[in-house]
Amino acid sequence: MPALYNLIVELDDATTRAPVPPPGIEIIVSNETDERTLAWIDDSFESTWSGEARMGATVVAQRDGVPAGFATFDPQGLRFAWLRGLARERGVGIFGPFGVVPEERKTGLGVALLRRALAGLRERGYDRALIPAVGGERLVAYYADAVGARVAEQFDRASLLGPPLRTLVMASGNGSNLQALLEAASAGRLPLDVAAVVSNDAGAYALERARRAGVPSVRVVEWNREAEARAAYDARLLDTVSAHLPQLVLLLGWMHLLAEPFVRTFPELLNLHPAFLPLDPQRDDVVAPDGERIAAFRGAHAVRDALAASSPWVGATFHLVTPATDRGPVVARKPLRVVPGEDEARLMARLHPLEHRVVAAGITRRLFEYRQV
Repeated sequence: MPALYNLIVELDDATTRAPVPPPGIEIIVSNETDERTLAWIDDSFESTWSGEARMGATVVAQRDGVPAGFATFDPQGLRFAWLRGLARERGVGIFGPFGVVPEERKTGLGVALLRRALAGLRERGYDRALIPAVGGERLVAYYADAVGARVAEQFDRASLLGPPLRTLVMASGNGSNLQALLEAASAGRLPLDVAAVVSNDAGAYALERARRAGVPSVRVVEWNREAEARAAYDARLLDTVSAHLPQLVLLLGWMHLLAEPFVRTFPELLNLHPAFLPLDPQRDDVVAPDGERIAAFRGAHAVRDALAASSPWVGATFHLVTPATDRGPVVARKPLRVVPGEDEARLMARLHPLEHRVVAAGITRRLFEYRQV
């Protein structure tokens, strides 16, 4: 795996003097990133970046009122592995995440955003800026040329992720996300040891996928509502999962509401939900990338409900599980615009690849954070 670099920048007149932005670009600095910008970040860049941007101030570039680039500075409360060294020193402020849409990348907009964000750190009293987790020599050279950044720390990405986590997947349906996960783990793209797959439906194709992949334990834990009390089933399910001693439990298309004792037992319990959920778990609506406010479709039939409501957006969200259904902290999310007239089957076919990316990004982010516990 490639190395990651922490770069350091001296905050002086040279690095914080922002060049004139390209014609037609308006630069806006905000101490709190608005919801539309956060949704646009999810739509345009990494599916985890909005969670980081939400924790800091942000410089946003707009062309004709439409976002074209952004740079976050001074995010607070991040727990990533690469923030244990220089990031904790007095006088060091954090820069990033940072992104510019492809059509604006050769206009000088990136440098304008970068330097304006560094100026924001200087205005807050920092002497140096840390540009963390830069991947690749090309980006290192970009920051060196733009603001004189130099490599201060280097990390092995695989070491930061750590050894494979013992993982249990719970799935009730076709298992396309399970398949993508198993392939990513087998190829070494995700450091997971998928030790077990549990389903509450003996006919779920996810079980066949798990058997073909050689998952060591493939279990069915069905609930006969007429013969077994809910509490008894919940206890049996908890016993089954606990027996595998998982470090990570993933709900990928799991269609049974988990009891609170189950949720409390597994602190690393994450769920994939087929909707674009708000970063604030208390909200019942969410702002889309185009600025439209739509419902937060929680529950078992999110896509069907979105189509019934004529929502112009659906999405995928990977979140920590809490006793409140689909209201856990968001780890990664991506919106997807609905094509007028498409049915649920066609929409789901377009959504699945997006889900695969969100799950992979969310697990990677969580592993970088998990290793700090």
